[in-house]
Amino acid sequence: MSTAAAPVRPLRSGTVLADLIPSSRVRDLALVVGGAALTGLAAQLSVPVPGSPVPVSGQTFAALLVGTSLGARRGFLSLALYAVAGMAGVPWFAQASSGWSMPSFGYILGMLLAATVVGALARRGADRSVLRTAGTMVLGSAVIYAVGVPYLALATGMSLGQAVAAGLTPFLIGDALKAALAMGALPTAWKLLDRKG
Repeated sequence: MSTAAAPVRPLRSGTVLADLIPSSRVRDLALVVGGAALTGLAAQLSVPVPGSPVPVSGQTFAALLVGTSLGARRGFLSLALYAVAGMAGVPWFAQASSGWSMPSFGYILGMLLAATVVGALARRGADRSVLRTAGTMVLGSAVIYAVGVPYLALATGMSLGQAVAAGLTPFLIGDALKAALAMGALPTAWKLLDRKG
């Protein structure tokens, strides 16, 4: 029994926002490329942080939104495309940089993992309410830091405490604001789609 022709209910378990677009390989390719491009564009919203080689940028927010909206598989592929293209020379990492030798490259690897984690959680409905979305964004941010901060320490020769001070502490307020934006946007999108459905 095939359910391919049946309409998708927005609040059906196992559905992410991207699943509401009619399914095709072209759709999946466009979503993956679009997610990578969105992350690259958001990375250009970048402000240097005094005393830190890591700038405040919009790329972490975009990576978490891409993962949540596209799901784990497409989110992973999208951030993998972003990382590989940036390593190959596309200047779309923060501050129009590229390559893999920068001290902040660990955050990009963390974003790849975080997009996968938040995408898997979104498929289980973690983006449907304000509190669940907040938890999803906090977990995604924690994954990014869990990879990015140790990488920063190794790449710069900082102690772990110095890397936390330079690569985590200055970003907590911004991350709280990004989580608040997601807490408003994602559940609202689901409510609007449910009304239309």
